[in-house]
Amino acid sequence: MINIVSCLLPLFEFDRATEGLLGESQRLAKALGGSHVVVIAGHAEDSKVSAVAEYADRLIVAEHSDLTSYQPELCLSVLRSVCASLQPHAILLGSDTYSQELTPRLAHRLGGCSAGDIQSLAVVQDSIHATRPAYGGKAVAVLDMKTSPAVVWVRDRSMEVAVAGEPAKIERLQVEAENINTTKIVDRRSEESSGQRLEDASIIVSGGRGLDGPDSFEDLRQLAVTMGAEVGASRAACDSGWITHSHQVGQTGKKVAPQLYLAVAISGASQHMMGVSDAKIIAAINTDPDAPIFKHCQFGIVEDYKQIIGPLQEKLASSLS
Repeated sequence: MINIVSCLLPLFEFDRATEGLLGESQRLAKALGGSHVVVIAGHAEDSKVSAVAEYADRLIVAEHSDLTSYQPELCLSVLRSVCASLQPHAILLGSDTYSQELTPRLAHRLGGCSAGDIQSLAVVQDSIHATRPAYGGKAVAVLDMKTSPAVVWVRDRSMEVAVAGEPAKIERLQVEAENINTTKIVDRRSEESSGQRLEDASIIVSGGRGLDGPDSFEDLRQLAVTMGAEVGASRAACDSGWITHSHQVGQTGKKVAPQLYLAVAISGASQHMMGVSDAKIIAAINTDPDAPIFKHCQFGIVEDYKQIIGPLQEKLASSLS
């Protein structure tokens, strides 16, 4: 039996990204005539486990007394133990930082191959082909993943969601793990936030280096509230301390796929555009008519954002009231 495995880490969220991950694994298993197996490492709420069961042919909850939250070495050891017994053709993980950390290491432990930031997967003559952006989003690379298992992390919201079916039986395994003390997370600090995650937002208003400073982001926040949007930023704005890095969009930030992405005073460097390549509509406001952003957007205004943001907010407020 050919197994396609979806790996979910401790305390995972059952959100649009998880549904896309399960959906891609489900379709890949169907294309290969195999089985979709979901492996949940460590602790997960019963309601989330039950929800995941509807998208799996088989569901394994791999439990360990010390895996109540993510610990890199322990989680890796647990996943290696379970996945080795399944002998999977492919293993899919999400795009969160922890999954990106585990993907190549898990592939090495299982003697397979790995790739990241995958936008789509296809079966070509029983071989898995993975598509991902290359050269800062200027090209697309298709990888022929010849060595099993192919272990990949997939980009958020780039996959169609899974189709629910008859819930799989939940199998709970107590897993023995090795080499669990080499690395351990001893402290976590959370940043308070309101609204949706950027990855789940349907509208995003982002600011860049062309803004004057942190005060300008307050203007963007007011516009975002009117639009029902979330606020994003370029790396330059985050590095300048104008807004926290949790808002960063781009190659080294978050990959987003909103219905509308409004880029304000963002030049549109390739590293930033990699993070918004899945946006349905991109609009831009910039004083430079030659800014790269205008090559990527469907709507653009060449003007100082200060002359646009106020009237735009007033117009939207009156039309939406």
